[in-house]
Amino acid sequence: MKQILQTLRNGSIEIIDVPCPEVLGSQVLVRSRVSLISSGTERMLLEFGKANWIEKARQQPDKVRMVIEKARVDGLGATLQAVQVKLDQYIGPGYCNMGEVVESGVRVVSNGPHAEMVSVPKNLCTCIPDGVSDDEAVFTVVGAIALQGIRLAKPTLGETFVVTGLGLIGLIAVQLLRAHGCRVLGVDYDSKKIDLARHFGAEVVDLSCGEDPISAADRISRHRGVDGVIITAATRSSQPVHQAALMCRKRGRIILVGVTGVELSRDDFYKKELTFQVSCSYGPGRYDAAYEEGGQDYPFGYVRWTAQRNFEAVLDMMAEGRLDVARLVTHRFSFERALEAYELIQTDEFHLGVLLEYSREKTDEKLSAHTIRLQPEWTQTRSKGNIAFIGAGSYASKTLIPAFQKAGAGLQIIASNGGLRAACAGRKAGFSEATSDIDALFEDPRTDTVVIATRHDSHASMVCRALRAGKNVFVEKPLAIRQEEIDEIESLMATMDNRPLLMVGFNRRFSPHIVRIKELLADMKGPKAFVYTVNAGVVPANHWILDPERGGGRIVGEACHFLDLLRFLAGAPIVDLSRKEIDKETVSICVTYTDGSIGSVHYLANGNRSFPKERLEVFCEGRILQLDNFRKLRGFGWPRFQRLNLWRQDKGANACAAAFLKAVREGGPSPISLAELIEVARFTLQAACVL
Repeated sequence: MKQILQTLRNGSIEIIDVPCPEVLGSQVLVRSRVSLISSGTERMLLEFGKANWIEKARQQPDKVRMVIEKARVDGLGATLQAVQVKLDQYIGPGYCNMGEVVESGVRVVSNGPHAEMVSVPKNLCTCIPDGVSDDEAVFTVVGAIALQGIRLAKPTLGETFVVTGLGLIGLIAVQLLRAHGCRVLGVDYDSKKIDLARHFGAEVVDLSCGEDPISAADRISRHRGVDGVIITAATRSSQPVHQAALMCRKRGRIILVGVTGVELSRDDFYKKELTFQVSCSYGPGRYDAAYEEGGQDYPFGYVRWTAQRNFEAVLDMMAEGRLDVARLVTHRFSFERALEAYELIQTDEFHLGVLLEYSREKTDEKLSAHTIRLQPEWTQTRSKGNIAFIGAGSYASKTLIPAFQKAGAGLQIIASNGGLRAACAGRKAGFSEATSDIDALFEDPRTDTVVIATRHDSHASMVCRALRAGKNVFVEKPLAIRQEEIDEIESLMATMDNRPLLMVGFNRRFSPHIVRIKELLADMKGPKAFVYTVNAGVVPANHWILDPERGGGRIVGEACHFLDLLRFLAGAPIVDLSRKEIDKETVSICVTYTDGSIGSVHYLANGNRSFPKERLEVFCEGRILQLDNFRKLRGFGWPRFQRLNLWRQDKGANACAAAFLKAVREGGPSPISLAELIEVARFTLQAACVL
C-alpha cells in the first residue's frame, strides 16, 4: 500500500510504499475512499519543513533552549546528532479519513492519515449514517474540532459570538453556532470565505477592505460586547487574542481553536474578568492512551461528549441537513496526484476543502501486504549475523540501528506494528525488507538474530519467542518487567542444549571510559565504593514508562542500566539491596556485593536539566575515579592516570553491538553472561519494590 510522507528537514512530500499496518487490540483496519487535506494545519507543517535553520529556531524557541542546554551538558557532537535524527524523521500527514472497515465493509470516518489503508483506534472511528455522502463525511473530524471549541464556549440561545478565521473549521463553527441559536460575526481577509460565511447566516467583516472588527462586534452586540470569540485563525501574531478581548463583554469567553501567539495583556483580561481557554483537538479522550490504545470509553453519564461522540454529533447534523459542508469542497485529486494537491495549498489560489480520492480498482490483497521489499534483493546477507529488527522508534533509529550498521550486521528485515516507521527507518539504513507482521518475523529462516527495541512490556515474550525459534537475541533493556517473566526466560535457557546467545543492551559497560575504569580497578584488591548519581529529570505524568503494565516504571525501565554497570565494575555478585525514596521516581538504592564492595545509585527526578545527567565516582584504596556524563574521566591518586576526555559523549552503544555480533559470528559466549543478566533483572525488580 501507499502512504503520503513528509520530512521535517525540508518539508518535501513523497508517496511511498509501506507495509499495511497491523491491527492491534482496540483498532480497526479501514480501506480509504476519501481523505481531506486540512490545508491550514498541513500548510503550516510544510512551511516549517521548508524553513531554514534560523527560521525553524524562531518558530520553536523552547526547542532552541533545549538544544543549547543539551550542547552544554552532553557536548556539541551528541547534540548535533540528536538534532539531525529529529529532522530526518518522517511524519504521515492527514487526520480526516473516510473509508470502509475491511472486515465488515461498513462506512466509517476516522482520524487516519493519507494512506490507502489505515489502522485506527475504535474510539476515534464512527459509522456514517446512510444519508451522508462520502464527500460530506470526510469533514467529520474538522467538524468535531470546531464543535469541541464551541462546547468549551458554552453558547446559549440568543448570545452573540465572533468567529475569527474563516477556514474550514471557522466556517463549520459559524454553522454550528447558528444551530445553537446564536448571532455570529465572521472575520477574515478572504472575500470568498466571507461570502460563504454570509451564506451560512453570519454577519461579516472583510479585513481586506479595511473594515473594523471592533466596531462591527460592538454593533452586532447592541453595544454590550459579544458573549464570546472562537479563534480559528492560524498566525504567529497575538493580535487575534487582543482583538477578541476588546470585543468581549464583561466575563466574556475566548476559545482558541487555531494557532496564534498567546502573549496576553493582563489589562485586557483584568477589567472584564475574561476567560481564555485553548481547545484540545476533537474532545475528551484525545491523547489519552487508555481511551485511544486501550479502547476504554469514558462513562456516558459523567463525560457526555467524548471525541467519538463529537464525531457522531457532527454526522447527525450533516444527516439532518443542518451542517452544509458540500459547499466547502473546492478541489479534488486522485490519491496518485496528491503532490499536485500539496503544491496547490502552498499557492495563493483559493482553496478550502481539498479532497484526495482513492482508487477502488486495487484488490484488498494487494493493499494488505504486510511485508514490502526495500532493496532489489537481500544485499547485505552475511554467513552469520543476519538481523531481524523489531521496533523502529526514536532510540532504535537514533542509536541501535546505526550501531549494528557500523558493526557490519546483515540488515535484512525491520518491523513495526504500524509499518510506517519500519519503512522509513529501513529505507534510510538499507534494510532489505520492512514489515508490520511481527509474528512471521520470528520464523524467517533467512535471519539468525533478532534485535528487540519495542515497548518494555513486550520484551520478555518476544525474547522467549525468538529463543524458541533458535534465534540469537539482543534486547534493549529491560530484560523483563515481572518476576514470572524472568523465571520463564531462565527456565527456557536452562532447557536448551545448543542455546542461542542472549544479550541485553547494557551499553554503558562498553564505553571507553568504563573500559578504562575496569582496567584500572583490575589490580585493586580491596573492596570498592561506588556512587552513581543520575539526574533523571521529570517525565510527563501520562508517559507510558510510568505505567506499571506497559513500561514497568522508571526504576525497572531505566535504573537497571546503572545497577548493571556497578555490578560489572564490582566484578562480584550482589548479596543485598535496599532503597530509600522520596517518591517512585526519586530513589536511592544501596547495594552490597560478595567481595565487600558497596554501591549506591541515586536516581533523582527532582533535579535540574542544566546539571549533567550522569556522574559516577569510584573510591578504592586511597584512589578516586570520577566520570562525568561519559565525556570526562578524572583520576585522583593514580600514579599513571590523570584523565581521559572525549570530544563527544560515548555511552558504548557501538561497541556493545559490535561485541554482540562478534560473539554471534565466532560462536563465543555472550558478552554479558546469562547469570549476570538474570541477577541484575531480579535485583532491579527488588529495587523497584516489584518483588
